[in-house]
Amino acid sequence: MEKKRTYFCIDMKCFYASVECAERGLNPFETPLVVADKTRGKNALCLAISPKLKSLGVANRCRLSEIPQNVSYLVAVPRMSLYVDYAARIYGLYLRYMDKSDIHVYSIDEAFLDVTDYLKIYRKTAEEYAKFLIDEIAESFHIPATAGVGTNLYLAKIALDITAKHSPRHIGVLDEERYRAELWRHRPITDFWQISVGTARRLGHYGLYDMESVAHAPEALLYKTFGINAELLIDHAWGRESCTIADIKAYKGKSRSVSSSQILPKDYTYEQARIVMMEMTLEGCRRLMKQKLIAGGVSIFVGYSYGTIPPTGGRVKMDAATALFSRVRAHVSKLFEEVAVSSVPIRRLGIAFDGVVDEGCEGYDFFADFEKNEKEKRAERAALEIARKMGKNAILRAMDLEDGATTVERNGMIGGHRA
Repeated sequence: MEKKRTYFCIDMKCFYASVECAERGLNPFETPLVVADKTRGKNALCLAISPKLKSLGVANRCRLSEIPQNVSYLVAVPRMSLYVDYAARIYGLYLRYMDKSDIHVYSIDEAFLDVTDYLKIYRKTAEEYAKFLIDEIAESFHIPATAGVGTNLYLAKIALDITAKHSPRHIGVLDEERYRAELWRHRPITDFWQISVGTARRLGHYGLYDMESVAHAPEALLYKTFGINAELLIDHAWGRESCTIADIKAYKGKSRSVSSSQILPKDYTYEQARIVMMEMTLEGCRRLMKQKLIAGGVSIFVGYSYGTIPPTGGRVKMDAATALFSRVRAHVSKLFEEVAVSSVPIRRLGIAFDGVVDEGCEGYDFFADFEKNEKEKRAERAALEIARKMGKNAILRAMDLEDGATTVERNGMIGGHRA
């Protein structure tokens, strides 16, 4: 019989804001603080707000302009490298008490832990061990944390997201029986992990508004509506999850892609946006080359100023899989001309390379100049090596210095935010 397992899902509360408070020696439960880049204007997005601001009714992912004028608060400029450093140090704390094979980092501020074999070692119950770890995080880094405890990964996550917030110890505990007794009729159903607004809308069409109704719905109906994804939905409705951390670590994706997106700092003209799209194309080609990959197709996305027109986009299949900027640029430039609306200000851009395979699969048609292509590859590899040794801005193209170009600034960012 398979051993019953115990999982934790630990989340750093209001992580970026809590780090900024810790750096200032402030208590995040007493300090109204937002993490936002004021240089982006009054509509700048708040990456995080402190628990104190949450208690005042301020929404987590609000904009600066949406914070009530009668609320006083501190503004901290995003420092992504600092948050990454804190996350790495917290991961190091976990390693003091367990092996890395039992840890899955879910996001910068959240991790799953398989603690099954450690409860006996440390002679603690699951709740005691969870409390011990979040107390260690608080003492070492002054970052508040919450934990979900479950008999599978899904229940640990749900215990964190729904149950822990109502616990004075900031720890939620669930097994399948308790899940069905306490949360089967919980609404809204979007509070549950992986239930999006779109999924909830489709379920609502059949009168399914909570997990109990999903669990007892005809399986044929769910499979007809959601296809193969219905299997996961049904399992989660009953509180079941067969995936383990070992399964996650052993997983290898069947397909690969390279993508990036940007929210532009202001409304851009068509020509300015074209420059940024070409910069993103170059960066994507370099990422492919760095990973020794080539792509067979490219998709782009263009989003416009708020309240104007819906986004546009499209995909093109290239005549031959490649990572050469000179070849990809022509396809992306033509696609941009076809899908971008030149008369409307542009605010968001995205690009994705698909049909990605190893560079050993590269082929050319009869009209390709082999020597020219090899020369370009050598030049790009040299540029990558210079950037690796001297920094990303050590070597730039002329387009990176044109009006509206974003590469120079973004090279100093992490995840699109100030490092």
